[in-house]
Amino acid sequence: MRRPLTGCPATNELSRPAGPGYFPAMALRFTLRQLEYLVAVGETGSIAAAADRVNVSSPSISVAIAQLEQEFGLPLFVRRHAQGLSLTQGGRQFVAEARAVLTAAARLNDLANEITGKVRGPLSVACLQTFAQVVLPGLRRSFTDLYPEVEFRQFERHQAEIFEGLRQAHFDVALTYDLDIPADLRFEPLLPLPPYALFAAEHPLAARASVTAADLAPHPMVLLDLPFSSDYFLDVFRPLSLRPKIVERTRDISVMRAMVANGFGFSIANIQPAPETAPDGRALRLVPLEGVPSLNLGLALAEGARGALTIRAFIDHCRRALTGDKG
Repeated sequence: MRRPLTGCPATNELSRPAGPGYFPAMALRFTLRQLEYLVAVGETGSIAAAADRVNVSSPSISVAIAQLEQEFGLPLFVRRHAQGLSLTQGGRQFVAEARAVLTAAARLNDLANEITGKVRGPLSVACLQTFAQVVLPGLRRSFTDLYPEVEFRQFERHQAEIFEGLRQAHFDVALTYDLDIPADLRFEPLLPLPPYALFAAEHPLAARASVTAADLAPHPMVLLDLPFSSDYFLDVFRPLSLRPKIVERTRDISVMRAMVANGFGFSIANIQPAPETAPDGRALRLVPLEGVPSLNLGLALAEGARGALTIRAFIDHCRRALTGDKG
């Protein structure tokens, strides 16, 4: 026998006469957060990947899915030890409806913000991982100090993941470069970031006032090998028909800086670390790179996303914080 609805004894509910505008009281036994986890697992096919997407622990995802399956009385996933999770037929239907519920809930939140003029509710911000540690924490701190009712979630991703996340509405907005921005996404530039070369203190080019691609080409290079970013760094040499001597590749900017500081080769970047040291404390030398166009740091977002009050507030805050623009 199904338990009576919370706070509403079944006898009272059954005996109450129905009439126009009357709907039986219902206790909501699942949350929007659980639905978000359900959709994440359904789309990724993995507890671990879903946890990474929504920035929570894997056990939290597992518990939420188990609670939903228990509440609705049907399996939503088939567990395969080596292949992750796959949706059951019922699970596919539930994920589709969960997406619709989450979309409607987001619209209600945006509407409430517009009516009340309050900046509040969830905000998912992605940041290019090459400069997330330099830019994102300070922006988040100052923004949430101004708007404490915002539920701020941050994600560090490479460029390809940012584009996909914006398209799938996993992110509301992303701090990134204007690097191959697709036509279906918008980009609002904030400030230019000219490129520079990184050297160990004892590198023969470290004392130069500036360097060119021709200066760099004969020397070993540590390449920051991320989607789109690596193409930009290699394009430094292509106009001169030069090929850099890549001796190591890494997807981690901290590892890249440490390898440069330890003399394995030079590298190229657009964000300057402060102080100019590698994570292991060794000194770096930053030298301007001539003849290479600057990248623009800015905000990427899906078409139409700027209409939400919380997103507009974050965009305006980034402009004030990073450029000093008070308008």
